[in-house]
Amino acid sequence: MREPEAYRMQCYVAMLPDAGRINQAILAAFASLRDDPALERSHLFAGRYENIYVPEARMPALRPVLAAARRGAADYLHQPGLALSVGFWFNEMGPGQVTLPHRHDEDDELVSGVYYVCVPQDSGELLLTQGEVSTRVRPVAGQFVFFAPDVLHEVTENRSTRPRLSIGMNFGIRA
Repeated sequence: MREPEAYRMQCYVAMLPDAGRINQAILAAFASLRDDPALERSHLFAGRYENIYVPEARMPALRPVLAAARRGAADYLHQPGLALSVGFWFNEMGPGQVTLPHRHDEDDELVSGVYYVCVPQDSGELLLTQGEVSTRVRPVAGQFVFFAPDVLHEVTENRSTRPRLSIGMNFGIRA
């Protein structure tokens, strides 16, 4: 992972090496699992579940993403090597869809983040808002964005003709 770039609101962006190959494997695995009725889903809004939970054991292609995400979250905390647990979910956002403003500070999260698997052009931006300051992040496939769990965030409308796929994450101290 390359060195994180600092944004105004203390969000950090990093890229995953070999993301093209890894993302193709994730897309194929997600396509085969996404309609499995045994998967947990949450946050039903406008006819879609914003969160689809796929167990890590059912998607081995996620391992390099989650390992890099743990390192990136520890770097964001300025504690390289910190052992972090990660909870994650998939967010498939089709044309015309948005993700509503929300925070992730209801439990013991230390860091929140997102990893972008498939990002069609004009498929929405991540909007982070803290007080009077807002930051827009234009995502690209293979990119991580890390931020504090109490930062209000949302995703603008997907104006493309294809779905966008990302992985939302929350990090805490590994028990």
